[in-house]
Amino acid sequence: MAAIDCGTNSIRLLVADLPAAGGDAPLVDVVRRMEIVRLGQGVDRTGRLAPEAIERTRVALASYAAQIRELGATRVRMCATSATRDAANAGDFRAMVVETLGVEPEVVSGDEEARLSFTGAVRGLAAEPPYLVVDIGGGSTEFVVGESTVEGAISVDIGCVRMTERHLHSDPPTPAEVAAATGDITAAVDRALAAVPGREARTLVGLAGSVTTVAAIALGLSEYNPSRIHHAVVSYDAVAKVTGDLLAMTTAQRLEIPVMHPGRADVIVAGALVLRVIMERAGMPAVVASEHDILDGIAWSIQPTP
Repeated sequence: MAAIDCGTNSIRLLVADLPAAGGDAPLVDVVRRMEIVRLGQGVDRTGRLAPEAIERTRVALASYAAQIRELGATRVRMCATSATRDAANAGDFRAMVVETLGVEPEVVSGDEEARLSFTGAVRGLAAEPPYLVVDIGGGSTEFVVGESTVEGAISVDIGCVRMTERHLHSDPPTPAEVAAATGDITAAVDRALAAVPGREARTLVGLAGSVTTVAAIALGLSEYNPSRIHHAVVSYDAVAKVTGDLLAMTTAQRLEIPVMHPGRADVIVAGALVLRVIMERAGMPAVVASEHDILDGIAWSIQPTP
């Protein structure tokens, strides 16, 4: 099968073999890919997807479609998230996807996005439940609480691209910009934690590129290594240090960090701030970084039923 997750900042592909109907065996990855296309460029300001952003996404999607055909995937599901939910011209995006991929994109709700992220993150996780799973995306962050199933979920608009475009205009950001971003993030996090019982969770699980990049920096990796990052436990003190270091750097300096994806260097500060504030407000001493997230949840969602 093939799962595609199209977010505000990146588009990702997972081609995998699923276990037999109803089986609990793990996914067997055939290929995982990620491209930074910044589909949500300017959406917070304009309410529309930029034509050049749709074209960047089309180029990546065309490559995915070719690989899906080559590998012989028999079932395909593509989900689009925050940027597409917000855009007045989402129809242009949908038409492009149908023409390029031959499959209708599903513009999932924040609740569905949260459920898929939770499913992908907690399968095979050896940590103490209940879990607070946070998926820090480009346009939004999902908060999900549960043990084996979702017990509460909410999506709030504090993604790394949205917060960068809204607040962090200088390079490096000024103290006033950082204070404004932190205030915005804190208000949204407090709303989320009031809506779902996140402070009652025993384990914080962090998903998506902002979290895994912060974890990779905290681990001192010389290159991005998913096997080292997956299920690494990173303390609050380490997250706070990485966030402070990133805040003091220019984008050019962040690009010199060995684990930094070039398409993430300008928005990683906002992503790290979101993670730090969540840990502060939820009282979490550490975060478990997960390489398995909504993409894996999309894959599991098309497993045949027994």
